[in-house]
Amino acid sequence: MTVRFFHTSDWHLGQFFYNHSRDYEHEQFLNWLLEQIAQKQPHALLIAGDVFDIINPASRAQKQLYQFLADAHDRAPHMQTLMIAGNHDSGYRIEQVEPLLEKYQAKAVGVVHKNAQGQLDLDRLLVPIYDEQKNIVAWCLTLPFLRAAEITGFNEQTTNSQNAIAYVHQQLIAEANARKTPDQALILMSHAHMQGGETSDSERPIIIGNEEALSTAMFDDVIDYVALGHLHKPQKVGQAHIRYSGSPIPLSFSEISYKHQVLEISIDPTQKDESRFQMQSLAIPRSVQLHRIKGTIAEVLAQLSALTSGEIEEIDQREYVEIEYHTDTPPAPNLRQQFEDALAPNRYRLVRISRRYLNTDVNDSKQAAINLDPPTPEQLFQNLWEKQGYGADDTVMKDFLSLVDEAQKSLEDDANA
Repeated sequence: MTVRFFHTSDWHLGQFFYNHSRDYEHEQFLNWLLEQIAQKQPHALLIAGDVFDIINPASRAQKQLYQFLADAHDRAPHMQTLMIAGNHDSGYRIEQVEPLLEKYQAKAVGVVHKNAQGQLDLDRLLVPIYDEQKNIVAWCLTLPFLRAAEITGFNEQTTNSQNAIAYVHQQLIAEANARKTPDQALILMSHAHMQGGETSDSERPIIIGNEEALSTAMFDDVIDYVALGHLHKPQKVGQAHIRYSGSPIPLSFSEISYKHQVLEISIDPTQKDESRFQMQSLAIPRSVQLHRIKGTIAEVLAQLSALTSGEIEEIDQREYVEIEYHTDTPPAPNLRQQFEDALAPNRYRLVRISRRYLNTDVNDSKQAAINLDPPTPEQLFQNLWEKQGYGADDTVMKDFLSLVDEAQKSLEDDANA
């Protein structure tokens, strides 16, 4: 039996981009996705983590998600929506609304639970996918972002994160393989950084027991498709059936060239040749453009003046501009105003200006940057570390990021106590 589903991830609902809300852009994406659901009528929609941008999302972001689920259910009543928590999400929060999700044929897996015997609760992680006649056409193995506190301690082999991650995969895949019939597919959905994956500068480093990236060797050959989330660039990892769908909108200027998409997947497990697996990329229209302008001050001014003119009335629909100007002399006090004046009025948002010295002998630390984003904990720690006279130390940074991850988990626990 053929199973048809959409693979998407990393929505980051509620994100602010240099203090500007992305609500409009997300709304346009969700409306487009609803159209695809109505046309294609898939059996399932998989959202592979980072549904929200922060663990305590604003009510507006939550409303966007739940309104989308209601609208999707209206357009495809048989379709199931399966989502997992990413490192930006609160796993407990997205599971708390389970009664609401059930109304819309949706399910969220936020954390890895233990059963009454203290063993891995496989039933919560194995979700059947049905066709229109309520036949099981696939099993989805749902693995949210794996935090050490949730997955260690099952037995003497799971005392560290690396072994625990392997144990969780082994147990889940073995149970799924035992349950499936020959005409049912196995789909594994995970939010993780896999070895060989290409990152952008908007993705937070993931530290799990100082292991930054996982091996695809954990995915047994019985898995028909691996739906990954976390990396924002659409890409395959090693094999054609192991893929990141990527984010639906650019989450940083480094993602301007990304071909944002939703993947439409069809699997017929009864076929043994290449026809078993079919994939189509559904290109997501970009509702707000981003522009990176680089060069000398004169070149930057010329490029800004050459940009398209014509007012855009709503500020949240105006295009973003980032400038990197090259110079070996101090900037004029009114340089920002010169850049603003060169832009067509009421069409653009100049959100970032940075300077790069033409003289390559100038120490990188003298580079000045105007960045309207609040600094991350990693940036604050690195600045303080360097001010104390210490050099770069990957081990120290990894230890610090481990503490940040533990603190974030502690905040989630307190919020749900």
